[in-house]
Amino acid sequence: MRRSPACTHGTRAAGGPALFRSRFCSWACCGRTHSLMDERRLGPVVGLGTWNTFGSDSRLAHAVVDAALDAGCRVFDSSPMYRGAEASLAAALGGRRVAAAIATKIWTGSVEEGREQYRRQCEWFGGVEIEQIHNLVAWEQHVEWLEQERAEGRIDRLGVTHYSPSAFRELGRALRSGRFDTVQVPLNPHERECEQEILPLATELGIAVIVMRPLGEGTLLRRSVPEEALAQLGVESWVQALLKWAISDERVDVVIPATRNPGHVGENAAAGKPPWFDAEQRRLVERLAA
Repeated sequence: MRRSPACTHGTRAAGGPALFRSRFCSWACCGRTHSLMDERRLGPVVGLGTWNTFGSDSRLAHAVVDAALDAGCRVFDSSPMYRGAEASLAAALGGRRVAAAIATKIWTGSVEEGREQYRRQCEWFGGVEIEQIHNLVAWEQHVEWLEQERAEGRIDRLGVTHYSPSAFRELGRALRSGRFDTVQVPLNPHERECEQEILPLATELGIAVIVMRPLGEGTLLRRSVPEEALAQLGVESWVQALLKWAISDERVDVVIPATRNPGHVGENAAAGKPPWFDAEQRRLVERLAA
C-alpha cells in the first residue's frame, strides 16, 4: 500500500501546516497547562529523547517524564534498543498517557520479532502515535505490515530513522517510496549532512522532521561560551543556543534532546519559544561550536 506524501493524520490550521493530533486526545485537552512552546506538525517543538537516559530506572523515569510534561513537551521518543526505556516511559506516564505522543521504533531484522516488539508497545502505551523503523533495519519488510496497522487506525504516522550520513542515500530512497510520514536524523553544528539531501527531500514530500542529537550527544557542551555571546543570541545557556539553532531551521518539526536530569528539561523546553535565530545568529552559534 502506497500513500500520498501529504500527511492525512492531522488537522490543518488556517493557512498553516498540518498539525499532529493524537488519537488519544488533542494537546489542549491533555489536563496540563498548554505548552508555551511553538508548535509545528508534531506539536511543541521540543520533545524528550530516552536514549542512554533512565533505562529501566523507574524512579528516575518518573522524575524526568513529569518534568517534561510540566515543561510542555509532548513527543517522547524511545526504542526497544534503549535498555528498558519503553517500559519505564510507559509506567512513568501512567494516567497522563493522553498528554504524550509516543514516537518509538521497530528494531530487528525479523518481521516476527518486529510484530512482537509492536505488540509489547501496544500493551505498554495503548497504541503508538509515531512508529519508526530504527536505522532502516529491514525497512522494506516492516513497512508492509506497519502500513496495515496505520490503515486500520492503530498507528497515526510511520517514520524511518538513521544516525549515519553513510546511510542517507538509502534513507532518501525510503522517503521517496511515499510510505513514510516522518524522518529522524541528527542535526547540530557538527553534524549537518542531512541539510544536503534529507531536509530538502522531506520538504518536497511533506514529511515531518524529528531531530536526534541536537546537542551532539553532549560533545558540544564541552566548551565555555561567553555570556555576551549568549546575550547576543537572546538565550540563557549554551544548551538553549544549540537547540534553538536547530529549531530555527523551519524544516525541523521537533528536536528530542535526551537527558537523565529532570532539572535540565525545563531549560531545554525554554528553547522552544520564538523569536528564532536569523542567519547571522546561526552563524555565530556555528563559530562558537567550532
